[in-house]
Amino acid sequence: MKSVTLLLALGLGAAVLTGSSCGGNPPPQNTTPAIDTAAENARIRDSIAAAEAERARQAQAEAERIAAQRRSDSLAALTRAGEEVRTTLAAMIHFDLDKSNIRGDDMGALDQKVAILQANPDLRIRIGGHCDERGSDEYNLALGNRRAQSAKQYLVSHGIDASRIETQSWGEERPLVDGHDENAWSQNRRDEFEPISGGDNLRRP
Repeated sequence: MKSVTLLLALGLGAAVLTGSSCGGNPPPQNTTPAIDTAAENARIRDSIAAAEAERARQAQAEAERIAAQRRSDSLAALTRAGEEVRTTLAAMIHFDLDKSNIRGDDMGALDQKVAILQANPDLRIRIGGHCDERGSDEYNLALGNRRAQSAKQYLVSHGIDASRIETQSWGEERPLVDGHDENAWSQNRRDEFEPISGGDNLRRP
């Protein structure tokens, strides 16, 4: 009986020794956390989409800025053009003493007014005839009327409908320059031109 017990004890000891020498300790566990591939891909896609959205927003903002600048430039150009046209339209013509015929050096100014009236079919104008201070009131009123009619007839003869042009004589009542010499008188013998309708947005010929 003692020999059986001894054999069992020896067998267990051998088994323990065999297990410790063959199996050893279990391999250490990998402590690095596993990457969630789906979540990482989603994060990358979201980042790319956000960057593309920002680029699109910036491109849209730049396009709107350029469009606004172009509108502003266009309006400024139209304003400048309108001012130039109004200045050309308002340019006066002048007359010799006691005359109402159109002088050769004023025909170019009237030709420019013809072009403006043709480019702006809704435009109607008034021509005011003026005289210097010499002569009676009645005579100067009649002379101022002849001067305004001469300019109107020139425009009509170049294709402008007579109904678009009014005339008025101011005689000597509205001198442009104060003075009692030829320098003043020569500037006061004139026709003036002003729009009476359709002159808000004048187009350049």
